Amino acid sequence: MKKKIALFGGSFNPPGIHHRKIVENLITDFDEVIIVPCGPRPDKLTTNDIEPIHRAVMCDMTFRNLPKVRVELFDLENGTFTRTHELEHMFTSEGEIHHIIGTDLISGGADKQSLIHRAWQHGEFLWNNSNFVVVWRDDGTPINEASYPPHSKLVNFGINGQSSEIREKIFCREPFEDYVVEEVQKYIERYNLYRGVYPTKTTLWKMDTPRPLKVWDENNPQAVQIASEIPIYDKGPTNCVLVIGGDGTMLRAIRKYWRLRVPFIGINTGHRGFLLNDLPISLTKTFNVHQLPLLFVETKGKDPEWKSALAFNDAWIERSSGQSAWIKVSVNGEVKIEKLVGDGILVSTAAGSTAYARAMGASPLLIDTQGLNLVGSNVSEPPQWKSAQLSVDSRLDFEVLESHWRQVKGFVDGVGQGDLLTHMRIRLSRIAAVELAFLPERDMSEKLSEIQFPKK
Repeated sequence: MKKKIALFGGSFNPPGIHHRKIVENLITDFDEVIIVPCGPRPDKLTTNDIEPIHRAVMCDMTFRNLPKVRVELFDLENGTFTRTHELEHMFTSEGEIHHIIGTDLISGGADKQSLIHRAWQHGEFLWNNSNFVVVWRDDGTPINEASYPPHSKLVNFGINGQSSEIREKIFCREPFEDYVVEEVQKYIERYNLYRGVYPTKTTLWKMDTPRPLKVWDENNPQAVQIASEIPIYDKGPTNCVLVIGGDGTMLRAIRKYWRLRVPFIGINTGHRGFLLNDLPISLTKTFNVHQLPLLFVETKGKDPEWKSALAFNDAWIERSSGQSAWIKVSVNGEVKIEKLVGDGILVSTAAGSTAYARAMGASPLLIDTQGLNLVGSNVSEPPQWKSAQLSVDSRLDFEVLESHWRQVKGFVDGVGQGDLLTHMRIRLSRIAAVELAFLPERDMSEKLSEIQFPKK
């Protein structure tokens, strides 16, 4: 038998408790529920009111820990709005697709005047051929049986709610904790969302009861000892990732756990420990939390398919033979360097600018700098060119010239992406970010100051 899949698309701006309750009810009748928050919509400009990263975080928070549920973030990452017929085509190989809609979309269906008929691409075809689960919305709109699609099922879970109502309550400074899950409530308050002001990137944060997921460097005796001494504060859902080791340990933890959507607290038992706190540290103190975006990196080589990865610090390509690398460098679709000749080229985030980028000669950036570092390695052409600072929304494209002869390999946060690369594309991710927590007296800005002004 085919797998029975409920496909639940929407803006989820923000996702509310009513969305979660609908999904909880769907789980009993379906083998899987797939949730797809959309990208920018031409018919709903409110989807652009906050950055997509926030909707991605809140969706993960709202639907986590539900069995048979997965959240797909491709529309938010790509900045696209995948239409319903495209979603059905995309997932139909996985099973029998049933679209989850509200009764507001089928009103007028008997006369072919529903929103599905009038506003959806291929609306009439979908109406006649696709499967729908129609969730009753008690908005006072009368609907007769003739208004239902031919392959549909009406369900009444006794659930009401609209994201627009939640946004209005938040904007008017009215209590809204009963309308969203607790994690989302705290996240909205932490970053000042839906208030009519520019959301903050740095905020204060304190845990009432720490419930850390511990990650430590097993090859570091001090890290092993500290990990064994940290008590289990309370049972319950994880509310932070506690990383004990060096910067490398933190990068590995971020790669593995970034989608937990909880702050990362580091304890430095390594060398520089730029991404971590110094001992002693207490988890019950107030922390400075920085929300830091990851890089979305795509590479292509012998395989014609593009491969993607995420980087917190940096991504780069470097020569893998005795020949210098020849690289065409484009920014936002415009060629900036027709042929860079050297050992390679690297892009780093502000948080990663103190790592390899600094070793290659670029100036480190303050952690909250809205920019990227672009730096070359042993560049002979163009003469005297070493590095550049770019806006945070820049899109970079590296094309390897004469790649069959001048072979290069790629790295994302030090992880190899294969030899014989021909292209690398880099931009900020729209869905992946990490909250990094520091004690106020030893924040990253203080660490950067010590790097630039070393003590005698």
